Amino acid sequence: MIIIENWRLPAVLFAAIASALTAGIFFAFSTFVMQALAQQPPSQGIATMQSINITVINPWFMTAFFGPGLVSLGLAIVAVNQWGTSDSLYWLAGGLLYLIGTIGVTIAGNIPLNDALAVVAPDSAAGATLWARYLTNWTLWNHIRTVAALGAAILFTLSLVIKPS
Repeated sequence: MIIIENWRLPAVLFAAIASALTAGIFFAFSTFVMQALAQQPPSQGIATMQSINITVINPWFMTAFFGPGLVSLGLAIVAVNQWGTSDSLYWLAGGLLYLIGTIGVTIAGNIPLNDALAVVAPDSAAGATLWARYLTNWTLWNHIRTVAALGAAILFTLSLVIKPS
């Protein structure tokens, strides 16, 4: 328990800040990046998104995306083991929200769409048809990820500031 307590503040701060960072990245895509891509001819929008989907696989983004997932998992496990403490509900809810609503939705929703887009020729009729559906569906899933990551950040932050009276 001493190790957990010594790492509590840095772990929760990291989970809160990295969840908020992830929410911000997703928010940018939901509010203007996808709209800008939709204004381009389909071949250009497709080619740009294909490039984004390749370049996003980098250590900086992977740390910002999966880091809070790992910490969330750890905090959720600690929360279950210390159920009834003032932090346990926030940690469990924040952890599950991030793991399911951010990582789970990415795996189940966004990645299959990205995989389908990766193999289409940007200048083909099939590409243009796929692109129209992709813009709507990918952005919907992204809205969910945005809200989930922001919700997790809020819950982790609340665990630091709300204490029983």
